Amino acid sequence: MSNVLITGAGRGIGFAIAQKFASHDWNVFSLDKEFKNDVIGTRIDYDLTDLEGISNLVQSLGQINVLINNAAVLYCDPIDRIPEHHVQEIIKVNLLAPAKLIDAVSPQMVARQSGRIVSVGSVSAFTGHPDLWYGATKAALLNLTKSYAAHLGQFGVLVNAVAPGPTLTEMYEQLPESRKTAVMNSVHCRRPCLPDEVADAVFWLGSTSPVYVSGTTLDVNAGSYPR
Repeated sequence: MSNVLITGAGRGIGFAIAQKFASHDWNVFSLDKEFKNDVIGTRIDYDLTDLEGISNLVQSLGQINVLINNAAVLYCDPIDRIPEHHVQEIIKVNLLAPAKLIDAVSPQMVARQSGRIVSVGSVSAFTGHPDLWYGATKAALLNLTKSYAAHLGQFGVLVNAVAPGPTLTEMYEQLPESRKTAVMNSVHCRRPCLPDEVADAVFWLGSTSPVYVSGTTLDVNAGSYPR
């Protein structure tokens, strides 16, 4: 049985991803700092702002065949009044933690000449975004994906990302109604993405996509590029 580590697996997209892998008989390590749903697989309570503990955590889990960097933080602060502690939390969880996780799992993948890493970005990576540091970290995450794909590709490790549009999760529900209306007007199908739709894309990249698909970002946004 193959093992997958999924961050932010306690709710929303992460929970849907965990369900998807479990339904295909994968052994799931579900990591989150707060679980809002039933736990899929093995529960790992961990706050990803603790960057220094990530390496030891990964070592304690043993073999990881697939890493899914899904956990993220978003605050709807005015762009000129963002508290510094929000800035630091967003940067740590959305960008630095995924890099630390990749650094922690990649040596064993390199040794096996096999492994897949998928990070969950956002359509916000492609535009200026009202949530300044959320958009900035998601853009950086996609660049990080390309860099690690180039670094690890010769060792048989595939590194990709998905960029969902507005997805019907707890994070989406905190947006002001004006933001939701603007986003829906830019989506071809006039509805939010469903977590299961993102999970399907992530599962493909994490399991059966061709090995020649690496260093890429798969849009899952129905044409939504909000301004």
